[in-house]
Amino acid sequence: MTNYARMYRFGITPWERYGQAAAASIAALLDREETGRSRPFGRALDLGCGRGQFTPELGRRGWEAVGIDYVPAAIEAAKRQETDGVTYAVGDVTDLPSADLGTFDFFLDIGCFQGFDTERQRAEGRSVSALANPDSTLLMLAFGPTRLRSRIGGVSQAEVEAAFPDWELLDVQPAETAGLGWPMNRTSPQWYRLRRQT
Repeated sequence: MTNYARMYRFGITPWERYGQAAAASIAALLDREETGRSRPFGRALDLGCGRGQFTPELGRRGWEAVGIDYVPAAIEAAKRQETDGVTYAVGDVTDLPSADLGTFDFFLDIGCFQGFDTERQRAEGRSVSALANPDSTLLMLAFGPTRLRSRIGGVSQAEVEAAFPDWELLDVQPAETAGLGWPMNRTSPQWYRLRRQT
């Protein structure tokens, strides 16, 4: 069982508190993602969606949104929100083709990738690439590597690029740390934006 699954089991979900605290900055990043796209925007996949904190927002914005997480209890909680145009699936982000979800134009990863070891990071990269339409984009929030990495995760820019070799890194910017609390506010979280190269 991963740290993530254990935390769900005991009802500890600090990432949800962060999502509320950073809602304005996340909304601004999604606004930027939608700039230049025409409605309907296409299909979006929320990777490691948990209880669906961000998936409904994608649906409200005009995406055909799908949330995926491997913790069944989280997906059951997400489904209770009943947001139009949003669906959920129990599945492994490192093996997306087996979930039979189709292809996507946008991928959102808020804290999922950072919890994996190198092998699973690269598996997520291959998995996302297999479902990516040409010119699709990926927006990822990840902690930087710290001494607490074994407990709270974290990745370097080089690890992100190694896991997504067929993607162009468009932007890296520091993430808001308000609401994270100690020790996570010391992890130098970054937003990574990538585009699938054709």
